[in-house]
Amino acid sequence: MVNQNTPREIDLNRLKEIVSSYEEQRWSLIPLVQAIQEEFGFIPPPAVPVIAGRLKIFPSEVQGVVSFYTQLYTEPRGKNIVRVCRGTACHVRGGKTILKLVKRQLELEENETSEDLEYTLETVACLGVCALSPTMVINNRVYGHMNPKRVKEIFKQKEAQP
Repeated sequence: MVNQNTPREIDLNRLKEIVSSYEEQRWSLIPLVQAIQEEFGFIPPPAVPVIAGRLKIFPSEVQGVVSFYTQLYTEPRGKNIVRVCRGTACHVRGGKTILKLVKRQLELEENETSEDLEYTLETVACLGVCALSPTMVINNRVYGHMNPKRVKEIFKQKEAQP
């Protein structure tokens, strides 16, 4: 698990370069934080005052936007994002067991990222593929009709990949 208090090294010069390429206008806040996240994989805390200074707004306004949108992240995330469905259909068909097995396999709890930044584990209210329940998604690939054996097979295949 990534320690929430461990800062990740970021290139401050690159951060300032990105920020300086945006207009000094409040409307550019969201595209700017998206560009920073694209570059670093998350919005590093040192970026907040730099962004605020460029756009001439309060750091709290920047932080408010960053914390409001669920697709913006303030911590490093794994290369592989694993999402396990907690929807009703998945729950009824054993989704709770699938989540428990995925946690054990990855040695992570919900919303944690592995130290090596290989995996981030998340749960979602519904993946929208109820006919395939129980389901999970790794990055953009859907895995349906999950069972304990499939969980082991999927992660064994991921480990074997270069």
